Amino acid sequence: MAARAADAKKATDIVIQQVREALLITDYFVIVTGANNRQVDAICAFVEESLRLEGNVKPQGREGTTELSWVLLDYGDIVVHVFQPEIRDYYRLEGLWSDVPIIDVSEAGIEAPVYSERIARLLKIPLDSVQ
Repeated sequence: MAARAADAKKATDIVIQQVREALLITDYFVIVTGANNRQVDAICAFVEESLRLEGNVKPQGREGTTELSWVLLDYGDIVVHVFQPEIRDYYRLEGLWSDVPIIDVSEAGIEAPVYSERIARLLKIPLDSVQ
């Protein structure tokens, strides 16, 4: 639901990692990119609204909502990270646990995800298919 909601607000570089074996504090990371403060805010608001309406859940914690360069929405079993491009490139969060399973976004109902070259390489997506 979180990945679908982010995609609906035009998030890019959507990565879903199953981190339960590596972290033990959460099961999944949903990591996405928003182009600027306004888009990061819109993505976060829509993720929260969608999960509240569809899943009847609210975040247990929320960080970064003032600066909007990296917002974390903690739902316990799922942690949603919404980055601006420069901050995501700097921290490369999805690379810290590169050995954990990555869930295909098509399982979340996302049909035409948009990826940067760096994330496409990480996901082993042919660069000629990157939008």
